[in-house]
Amino acid sequence: MGKYAMVRELLSADGLFDFAPAPFALRDTIALAHDPAYVDGFLAGTLDRSVIRRIGFPWSEALVRRTLASAGGTLQAMHQALKTGWGGTLAGGTHHAFRREGSGFCVFNDIAIAIHDLRARGIVRRAAVIDLDVHQGDGTAEIFQGDPDVLTFSMHGGNNFPFRKQRSVIDIELPDGATDEEYLEQLGPALERVMDFDPEFVFYQAGVDALAEDSLGRLALTTQGLAERDRMVMRGARAHGAPFVITLGGGYSRPISISAEAHAQVYRIAAEELGTTLWATPSKNSQCGVKLNRR
Repeated sequence: MGKYAMVRELLSADGLFDFAPAPFALRDTIALAHDPAYVDGFLAGTLDRSVIRRIGFPWSEALVRRTLASAGGTLQAMHQALKTGWGGTLAGGTHHAFRREGSGFCVFNDIAIAIHDLRARGIVRRAAVIDLDVHQGDGTAEIFQGDPDVLTFSMHGGNNFPFRKQRSVIDIELPDGATDEEYLEQLGPALERVMDFDPEFVFYQAGVDALAEDSLGRLALTTQGLAERDRMVMRGARAHGAPFVITLGGGYSRPISISAEAHAQVYRIAAEELGTTLWATPSKNSQCGVKLNRR
């Protein structure tokens, strides 16, 4: 948990971004993506113990506030992207949350909530999720299973959690010990397929747990490899012209400062690749959300 404050401190020192506290996501907005009975049970603290055990956190009012803020940060980043082309949140990426239950320390699926909100408002019809966390975005895949207007792409460790995989539109499973070269060779063609889908909005789950130093990752990427990964994703999104949102995702290195630096690197690269030009959006119109500070 300490990495969240570390990432905030690193980016604050850069002076590149303005920060805004995340609003709480509303119950009815969350219920667009999740079963209302599950949403109400979590908010009231009445879920069965087995359901809470699968989430992995003990229930508390503090957990409720944190969960609502995490989803709210992604929603706020979404609104920022509609105005300026891109937005980011220093939380989110809770991709193991299914429609009717949580899993893997994920209660609600913030990206799925945001996509459902966009479509409920009639802002976009087609959206894409680029999930490069080392763990498959199984909850996101399950929520949008069979939905022709949402492309889910997950590139992850084949032998890693979750051990029962779901089916994304595009799944790439990497072997243990995969290097920068192997990773980037697979990524390029997959990103072309994502953009060929012609999404009107793109969400990027930018987990950094593919690093060699990560205690849960089992891959062997370097910070330089992750940087090239991020540039490939952001240049593709910028060339396509769709609004783009970055969520934090996973990172569990030893020491944790390595993950914090890698997370901060994602947003620094976004400032380089996305921060100097605005593009048209289909709309007329973080824990902390971030936006470029154009001083």
